[in-house]
Parts: sequence; structure tokens; C-alpha cells
Amino acid sequence: MSKRYKKIAFQGALGAYSDLACRTVFPDLETLPCNAFDDAFSAVLDGRADLAMIPVDNTIAGRVADVHHLMQAGDLFIIGEHFQPINHCLLGPKGAKKDNLKHVYSHIHALPQCRKLIKALGLNTHVHADTASAAEYVAALKDKEHGAISSSLAAEIYGLEILEESVQDEHHNTTRFLTLSPEPLIPAKNITTISSLLFEVRNIPAALYKSLGGFATNGLSLTKLESYVDEEFQAAQFYCDVAGHPESEAFKLALEELSFYAKDVKVLGAYPAHSFRKNI
Repeated sequence: MSKRYKKIAFQGALGAYSDLACRTVFPDLETLPCNAFDDAFSAVLDGRADLAMIPVDNTIAGRVADVHHLMQAGDLFIIGEHFQPINHCLLGPKGAKKDNLKHVYSHIHALPQCRKLIKALGLNTHVHADTASAAEYVAALKDKEHGAISSSLAAEIYGLEILEESVQDEHHNTTRFLTLSPEPLIPAKNITTISSLLFEVRNIPAALYKSLGGFATNGLSLTKLESYVDEEFQAAQFYCDVAGHPESEAFKLALEELSFYAKDVKVLGAYPAHSFRKNI
């Protein structure tokens, strides 16, 4: 990246998987924990951070965060994506043993992802705001009957022992993150690129079908398409990821055709396709 960044914001506590993703992609940057997703956006907009990283999809939980409404103003742009494997660890205080645990704390999505372990150990489950805050809470308790399901980074930060690694039921558990910046950063044309869009369909028959037709006729694949309801519960707004460079002739023609059947088309960013993707 052409600019020297120093700090990246994320939602959650230190040691959360978002923190881990930030450190994985940007090991030289200081990470800034934020209470909510809009706080992470604000941290970039007011200059407290140079970038933000937000989770948007998980292979088990599905959609993680609706960031489309935060990006409508066009103040931040997507400049990268990252696919982070989620390796849940069972953590406990120093000297704790997993067979002696009676309680386990974690995020509302993490607990059902580890049903087999929880059932095998007969643990009482307790929901926390995120996996890292659960680890922090267990560390403060210093009770060997209380454990947390969290990351290895959280164990390191809060001084907990890893009682067992990879305790998730499904080992394909992966979260997709987007990196956000106040300025767009368009990849070179020879780089496989994902371009993200927001648009609203016009009130005409088969508007969505016709809106997407330009991508098909120009040989561009959609890797993601989501709809969002407004206050009247009409699915009028759509978010899509397109496998195509915004400066290519095919993309320009597809966007031109899209404009006939859609309105308020906004390009949210273009960025290199992550190596996790295959055959695009």
C-alpha cells in the first residue's frame, strides 16, 4: 500500500478475532479497540485511526455485520479483504484443567460453534459481548471452574492457559473481513480484483433481473449479492461484490447497463481478491 499507516480500528476488545485479523494483515500497526462498528468507522473519520477492519461474513454464522448503512455516505472505501480462520481455544486460569471446569463464557455465536466440547464436559454456558471480553472476565475471576472460549491471542493478552485448541465443531470456520480507508486504493489492472457496489432498483417489473444482466453479458461474476429492507419492508437496496476491475471496459459497460434499471449506484471500493478465493 502506498501510504504509511500507523493505527487500525476494530470492533471488540483486545484479543478478539477482529484484533487477530488486524494483526495478521497489518503486523506493524497498533490496533484500536472500539465498542461498536460505527465507533470503528468514526475512529477513522476523526483521525484516531488510519484504517478500520470489519467482519462481514462467517461460514457458519452467515452475515456478521450490516455495514452497508454505515458506508452509504461514501466517507470510507473498501481497500482490502481478508479471510481469517477461526480457531477457538478453551482457556482457563493458571493451573485449571478442562475436566474440572463447570462454566464457560464466550460470544453468542462462538458457544454454539463448540457444542460437542460443551456437551462432553457438561459445561454451563454464559454469553459475553465477544470472545475477548469473556477471556478477560475469566482472567479476573481466577476461578479454576470457570473457562472461556476465545482466541490464542486472548490467552496471551489476559494471561490464561490454553486447555485445548481447535475446539470448534466445524473446522472450515472462517470469517471474511473488509479493510476500510478514507481514500480509495484501486489495484493495478493486472491484479484479480473485487469491486463492491450499493444500488437501489427502480420500481419497474424485473428490475433486479435486468440490473444484473449487464454483468452476465459482459462476463463478470457476482461473488456476493445481499438485499436490505427499508422502513417499509421493501427489499429495494442491494449490495454486491463483482469479480472485475472498475477500470476495465467490461465493468464500465456493465455499470452503464445497471444505471438503466437501478439508481443511487455507489462504488464502495475495489481491492485485490484474497488468495482464499479460488477460480475467479
